[in-house]
Amino acid sequence: VQLQASGGGLVQPGGSLRLSCAASGFSFSSYGMAWVRQVPGQGPERVSDISDRGRRTYADSVKGRFTISRDTAKNTLYLDMNSLKPEDTAVYYCAKLAGSMNWYGVSDRGQGTLVTVSS
Repeated sequence: VQLQASGGGLVQPGGSLRLSCAASGFSFSSYGMAWVRQVPGQGPERVSDISDRGRRTYADSVKGRFTISRDTAKNTLYLDMNSLKPEDTAVYYCAKLAGSMNWYGVSDRGQGTLVTVSS
C-alpha cells in the first residue's frame, strides 16, 4: 500500500487549498478512505472519510468547510478545504480504511502534507 499526499502549503485565514492523495498497491475502489490530521504533540483527528460508494462523514470542526471526494479512475483521493482557520494548521495524512464502509478503522497511513494557516 502506497499513499502519497500532496497540496499542502501556507495559506491565509479564509483561504482555500486542495489536497490530493495518489493511492497504489491495493484495489482503491474497494476500500473506504479518510483524511486524518495531526498537530505535533497532539493526538490524530479523523477529519473526514468516504466509503467505497461515496458515503461521506465529517468532523464537526470542519463540517461545511471541507469536502472529501474520490476519483476511482485516477486512484486519487481529494480534500477541498475552504474558509481555512489557524486551528486547521496540521500535518494532513491520507489513510486507507480496513474495509469498504467509512466506519472502519485506519489500516494504512501515508506520508503527510503540512498545511499552515497564518497571516
